[in-house]
Amino acid sequence: MSTKPRVEAQPMAINIGIEEPDRREIAEGLSRLLADTFTLYLKTHNFHWNVTGPMFQTLHLMFEEQYNELWTANDLIAERIRALGVFAPATYKEFARLTSVAEEDGVPAATQMVRQLVEGHETAARTARSVINTAEKAGDAPTADLLTERLQVHEKTAWMLRSLLAEERPTNVAATAQGV
Repeated sequence: MSTKPRVEAQPMAINIGIEEPDRREIAEGLSRLLADTFTLYLKTHNFHWNVTGPMFQTLHLMFEEQYNELWTANDLIAERIRALGVFAPATYKEFARLTSVAEEDGVPAATQMVRQLVEGHETAARTARSVINTAEKAGDAPTADLLTERLQVHEKTAWMLRSLLAEERPTNVAATAQGV
């Protein structure tokens, strides 16, 4: 066994065509999205475990599909942050500081669960949308693509959940605009 002191390797400079300040700004936005996604994952999994009522089977299965998708998204977002040369947040404390998704301390009724998840997905969509312009201006197509994909998922999921709360069909917007 060698008695020579170990020398820690120096990190290589990152030269992916995006300036360091831009990479940091993008990574900060992605960190907020990661915190929103992780918080929404936890909330969705909580609701999956604890939902009750007449819609139990439907919601239990829907929430499971959603939390699995969110779990996968967490990894994609964190790995993009790392590809930009920044460490991804990875503690409850960091996520709590960075997230905009409201946490739930108790076990609300099923319809309240659905409402909270709609709000959570809308929040995550707004966070993703707030970072896209920065990524595009910096020429960061992979991040812009990831954010576009996340927007599509969050907006569609919010729509699907919102449809469970609809009590009647919405009015035809075109007919309403024409006074019909």
